[in-house]
Amino acid sequence: MVRVIEDMFGIAVNPITQKTGQVRRFTLSTDRGMCVSVLTLGAIIQRIKVPDFDGKLEDVCLGYDDVAGYYRNQPSYFGGTIGRVANRVARGQFKLCGKEVKVSRNFRDRYQLHGGFVGFDSVIWDVVGIHKDGVTFHHVSPDGHEGYPGEVTVNINFSLSETGCFGMRIEARAKATTCVNITNHSYFNLAGHGTGKDTLLQHMLMIKAQKIVDTDLEQIPTGKLMRIRNTPYDFSSLVNLGKRIAQLSNCPISGFDNNYCVDVAPNRVQLVARVVHPCSGRYMEVHTNQPGVQFYTANNLPDEDRGGVPNIGKGGAHYVRHGSFCLETQKYPDAMNHDDFPSIVLNPGQLYDHQVVYRFGACPKRI
Repeated sequence: MVRVIEDMFGIAVNPITQKTGQVRRFTLSTDRGMCVSVLTLGAIIQRIKVPDFDGKLEDVCLGYDDVAGYYRNQPSYFGGTIGRVANRVARGQFKLCGKEVKVSRNFRDRYQLHGGFVGFDSVIWDVVGIHKDGVTFHHVSPDGHEGYPGEVTVNINFSLSETGCFGMRIEARAKATTCVNITNHSYFNLAGHGTGKDTLLQHMLMIKAQKIVDTDLEQIPTGKLMRIRNTPYDFSSLVNLGKRIAQLSNCPISGFDNNYCVDVAPNRVQLVARVVHPCSGRYMEVHTNQPGVQFYTANNLPDEDRGGVPNIGKGGAHYVRHGSFCLETQKYPDAMNHDDFPSIVLNPGQLYDHQVVYRFGACPKRI
């Protein structure tokens, strides 16, 4: 049986309406002890507790204990739902229906990142449904917001099953032709959210992909797809993440921040990634109908070994560089500027339908 419990997480100002309101938290839990908490602020995933092979529960999702923590660390997008367009938009401009569209450039005035200055991760979402296994959030993105044409209405259904499947179904409709590419930016560490780099490097990872989106030094796509077989980017079978990160130590970007072109059939939810932490037995599978997964190893969090200012999370945990990972299901970055990429154009009358399921479990303990 799944239970849904609501409590108040805090108070925040909605940047769209400029009104102060409550941030509500909904916790979905099962009889087996697993629980997931989501916030109306940013449709943020704030907590995911899952058992190991001995039944010991740990929170494996990085986040904060209060609203102030999320405001203070907004540039890292902890747990947030990202939109209207996730990832990068080169030069903050593109052509749509033959017209030049200019959107906000919130990254050093060079390009747009994760929807602009006020993305979906920063607004307070409405609650439009509480169900036996989850909750549905709702947001209306106004015409012209961050430069995008057309009003867009978005619903997100969060659900949890007794079998350890945490799902998000994101649906959007537009009143005028626009671009939509939504994702979630949760950071995970299956040993526990605050256990840091040493445990992250123990993880094993598989991503069902033969190519990644090629990018320049600013991580803007070149328009090409790069084959990755027998390279450090190849996760076609389970491989130790620490070994792979070490292979990139001399690269301009030390660590991973790459969009994998995953092998999925159109409109089918399929397994695209699997992560295992051998020491606890915990595993996480990612199932989606999206053609891309951005794999990121928290390269921009503080490197405390080199004097970085600590980022203090839930329960006083230190969140550090290479201490967690993200697997963000989406279409390819900057897709509106590349005709060969899966389209992110949404026309009136069309439904944007993004489904992702995170399946958690524990492998049997080795004797």
